[in-house]
Amino acid sequence: MMSLTSMPRSLRPARAASPAGPPTISPVVELNVGGEFYTTTIGTLRKLPGSKLAEMFSCSAKVFKDAEGRFFIDRPGTYFGHILDYLRSGQLPTQHIPEVYREAQFYEIKSLVKLLEDTPQIFGEQVARKQFLLRVPGYSENLELMVRLARAEAVAARCSSVLVCAVRTEEDAAHCAESLRVLEADKRLVVKFGPWKAAPVIRDLLDSVRMDIEAQGYQVAYDYCSKKTFQPKPVACEYFYTFIFTWW
Repeated sequence: MMSLTSMPRSLRPARAASPAGPPTISPVVELNVGGEFYTTTIGTLRKLPGSKLAEMFSCSAKVFKDAEGRFFIDRPGTYFGHILDYLRSGQLPTQHIPEVYREAQFYEIKSLVKLLEDTPQIFGEQVARKQFLLRVPGYSENLELMVRLARAEAVAARCSSVLVCAVRTEEDAAHCAESLRVLEADKRLVVKFGPWKAAPVIRDLLDSVRMDIEAQGYQVAYDYCSKKTFQPKPVACEYFYTFIFTWW
């Protein structure tokens, strides 16, 4: 680990000695960000005091250097150019906004984070969808359970299925209670979502489940469950869905 300070310059006979003070550094620096190389200035990196990026390049900071002497940051480098563009000129990204948003959060560039939160992509995800999902009890735990059940059925199979019950209201929950008891008696595992107190409907919940599972790298789709599953009470089938995981 090395300090972000330059080696002392040799004394020049024609110039008086400078007053004692902290060591200085060349204003131009080369960076290695996760294997991507950038050239910028210390002034750009320190442009927003209080950010983690500015702190990383303060005079007292300890940093790593790679074999070529470039300052090394152990982060994905693909989107760091967008961070520099914002620091240099205030330019906002037009592509890869969620990824740049994540990096802006890491580097604690609060003004960029706020601006990106006003874009449709981040606003829709952070303010609309995620706030809805926070109102769905046990949402994250149910996602994990679905993945575990699907993987358990994947041995020597191309696809595996998970049965899901989604109910928006207490009235919906009452309508499918008997079917849930029948499935439990038959030792059928069901992942139940809801009820919730928010405007989105069942289809919105199911789309969110699919999106979040796909974000983990799985190939998944869903459809209504077969009515045969619930004989002799087919009325409850509107609340039951089968999620199909395709493995190959």
